[in-house]
Amino acid sequence: MSDDARTDGGTTVKNTTALRERYDALKGEESTVAVVSIIGLLAFPWLFIEAPVVSGFLKGYESLASLILIWAIFAIGFDLLLGYTGLLSFGHAAFWGTAAYASANVSAYLTGSPLVMVLLGTVIAVGLAWLLGYLTLRRGGIYFSILTLAFAQMMFYMSSSVLATYPGSKTPLTNGENGFTGVSLDPLLGMFELNREMPSILGEFVGTWHYGFIAVFTFLAIVIAYRILNSPYGLVFKAIRENEQRTEFVGLNVWRYKLMSFIISGTFAGVAGSLFTIHSQYVPLSSLYWTSSGEVVIMTVLGGAGSLFGPIFGAAVYLWVENIVSGMPNIGAFWHLILGLVFVVVIVLVPDGIWGLPDAVRRAWGYISNLGGDR
Repeated sequence: MSDDARTDGGTTVKNTTALRERYDALKGEESTVAVVSIIGLLAFPWLFIEAPVVSGFLKGYESLASLILIWAIFAIGFDLLLGYTGLLSFGHAAFWGTAAYASANVSAYLTGSPLVMVLLGTVIAVGLAWLLGYLTLRRGGIYFSILTLAFAQMMFYMSSSVLATYPGSKTPLTNGENGFTGVSLDPLLGMFELNREMPSILGEFVGTWHYGFIAVFTFLAIVIAYRILNSPYGLVFKAIRENEQRTEFVGLNVWRYKLMSFIISGTFAGVAGSLFTIHSQYVPLSSLYWTSSGEVVIMTVLGGAGSLFGPIFGAAVYLWVENIVSGMPNIGAFWHLILGLVFVVVIVLVPDGIWGLPDAVRRAWGYISNLGGDR
């Protein structure tokens, strides 16, 4: 090989390395995360519903697109607890369902303002998260998981019976097994009907104010989660996940940080539960059932626990299978089986979840290339 060829090869390697380093640095910047999130949220309805070929395969619709974003907020918050702090809760339906019922009651008896509904529903969820976190985080591991499940199931059974109506009246509080149906919505900021299409090109891509309203909260959830994870608090969360005992040895109050992680996660669940009420204008009793907690666990692990965008993809895949595949002829009745197979395949082949798929493919390609070079 000539010296010129060696020089060109070395220059190419250096340029590739420099580009890779620049890409990694750019990828980690908050402004990049914000811009990518905005582009993704604006393009998602069009790709999901209108784009040629893609929409034909996905067969999406705007209501499902909004529902995916709501569950994505729930999953992002849950990932802060599971993926970054290492705490597995089986009772997060308590915050989702309580916020949903709280916002429904606000709508029926106080005001139908969507912003007030989200605010008060989230405040109730935060208070409940503080209480349950204080009671359950005294134990760790499987005991913590079972305690969260027990408290959530207690709330479910209370909502189906003693909390069905306000004490001393027939006015619905949860309305028991029938769910809460008296939800009414006022225009957003007194001007924008949520079901109306947004003006100009936004209407072409985004659709209605309803989706835009939910998309704003999704964007805030992504940016806030990124800011938390890259703050000193986030670093402590990760340290607790890696080695709780060692974190305690350096003088940090581990229990307090775990409680804060639990409360933050409950806050995200509260926002999502309140938005779910606005989206459905109905709160089913199943919002508090253990299956809702199980669903967010599956979404988070399927998308990639410990990644910012992974839970969003997990929520999208789960809800797509549940709402689209379940309606397909011949195979629709087996959608639970299909979802289970997808989950098993992803976990076995790509332990990092769907978000880790590109890295897994890159590693596999590098391994295959090395085998070819050895020959």
